[in-house]
Amino acid sequence: MPSALFVVSEEGYWGEECVEPLQTLDGEGFDITVATPSGSPPVLDPTSTDTDQQFVDEETAERVKDAHENDERLNNPEPVASVSADDYDAVVFPGGHGTEWDVNQDKHARQLLSEAVSGEDGKAMVVCHAVALLAFADDEDGEPIASGRDVTGFPNEWDEAIVDDNDVLPDGRKMPYWVEDEVKAAGGNWDAEVDSDVSVKVDGDLVTARGPESSHEGATTLLDELGVESSA
Repeated sequence: MPSALFVVSEEGYWGEECVEPLQTLDGEGFDITVATPSGSPPVLDPTSTDTDQQFVDEETAERVKDAHENDERLNNPEPVASVSADDYDAVVFPGGHGTEWDVNQDKHARQLLSEAVSGEDGKAMVVCHAVALLAFADDEDGEPIASGRDVTGFPNEWDEAIVDDNDVLPDGRKMPYWVEDEVKAAGGNWDAEVDSDVSVKVDGDLVTARGPESSHEGATTLLDELGVESSA
């Protein structure tokens, strides 16, 4: 049975970016483990289930809320320090602004990503704001994982439409860094394909997806990279 580890934020994960890949892989028979930085249940960004937002539809919101409340894997995660990428076929890092405060800054999460992309068999999928992790985690040669790789993720121009003039989010938190800036500074070949409906990049053992609308294609791309034929 193939297996996947999901590393999810306790500071606010974006629902679709976690639940869509999780349920897609689940439907293909994957044994899935969820981990968070401390081992406490992940926290759902409430905006990701707010149907007053034009980009959140009712069906997705209900599916996310149901999974967040009832999926035992999400409710009983492991601490990231206790798991190893070597034990899984893939490691998935869902996004959300919350990742900027915990997952991206966690040394064990960085190590998980490094392990996943440096081995012979493992794969990693990184989504949205979690893509900044590529700038903070090093490969086996000590270089940022982003360096020289083709990468997509949440673009500056989209965050500019969310924060105020002081880079403060609607929830009152100041965004500590911008994903696109960090990836570029680390030598990544950034292209978020903002004029496309979806954006997914594959570079070696790494799959990156731009945001919620790219979650499903990112998951099916990951299946392809793992050699798993999707039944959908």
